[in-house]
Amino acid sequence: MPVLNRIADFAPEMTAWRRHLHQHPELSFACHKTAAFVAERLRAFGVDEIHEGIATTGIVAIIEGQGEGPTIGLRADMDALPIAETTGAEHASTVPGVMHACGHDGHTAMLLGAAKYLAETRRFRGRVALIFQPAEEDGGGGNVMVQEGILERFGIGEVYAIHNTPQVPLGRFVTTPGPIMAAVDTAWVTLTGKGGHGAYPHDCIDPIPAVVAVAASLQTIVSRNVNPLKEAVVSVTEIHSGTASNIIPGTARLTATIRSFDPEVRALLKRRFHEIVAGVASAHGVTAEIVYDWGYPATVNDAARTAFAAEVAREVAGAAGVEEHGGREMGAEDFSYLLEKRPGSYLFLGQGEGAGLHHSAYDFNDEAAPFGASFFARLVERAQPLE
Repeated sequence: MPVLNRIADFAPEMTAWRRHLHQHPELSFACHKTAAFVAERLRAFGVDEIHEGIATTGIVAIIEGQGEGPTIGLRADMDALPIAETTGAEHASTVPGVMHACGHDGHTAMLLGAAKYLAETRRFRGRVALIFQPAEEDGGGGNVMVQEGILERFGIGEVYAIHNTPQVPLGRFVTTPGPIMAAVDTAWVTLTGKGGHGAYPHDCIDPIPAVVAVAASLQTIVSRNVNPLKEAVVSVTEIHSGTASNIIPGTARLTATIRSFDPEVRALLKRRFHEIVAGVASAHGVTAEIVYDWGYPATVNDAARTAFAAEVAREVAGAAGVEEHGGREMGAEDFSYLLEKRPGSYLFLGQGEGAGLHHSAYDFNDEAAPFGASFFARLVERAQPLE
């Protein structure tokens, strides 16, 4: 079965919603206008409950089915990125320096499309909880919503989400059981020596050779400490020091991103990071300060729910349009916090050719929205069928 006919009928409405959101992007937890727009649409659809102000601007909306049953959670993220748009589209961002460069406008439109269909038809038992989340890109809004108790408050038993992915054929679903996206940690290192004149290095304690040595030594963690059959990334992404050619600076700073799937590997990476920085700093006679931020955990799909989600996706995209064991990737996602507490699955949805995510020329492909909305709708109907 392809895209649901009723959802195909209001695909132009989803396009209009998505492009409105694209023109008015908001960052992190400050999705006030976005949340108001979502709530206005939900009221028009006739959903049964709308709970606003969760995690500042998050929304949980409830649609009652026919008869008693469990509650299934469907999540869409709403926040944008601090990027100046270069698409040249008629619906381009009207907010300078802010754009939907990751497709969260499309995710919100897809869930709204599913909400409209489910509120009209109600061909399911139990309830569906529609989770519209702020601050996926920055702030861990998913974690905040979990900490504010949405899973317990609304009796949500399982959770699902979709993320668009460019360069994958339009309408193709990709997922995998187990870890699908990595845990991400961030470290900031400050090395302090003794500054002075560049002509008299013997009177100084130069932090620049130290920071270079730290950056090089950190690369041995993955190559020499992590089991080669385990995946991990340690990338030094920033080095800052100095102000002039004839001045030896007093400090040098380094930033790194650290990614993994396995909790034991994650702990190993943190331990070796600290040991290497401390050892290299001591060898160079500088002091080291480390701020190590334990970030989003790995996004881990429940095997049974992922098999079920893939089965539903095949109804929408056909057998050839679903890759059920698509492998892992080192990006991170705060839907992981929901999957830590409840079983469920996270899937990617192809949107065809175009600029990549987080690029200034990226734009969500509106032709993908009916696939995502149909998947969400059929997921609910299949998970909680009428007797």
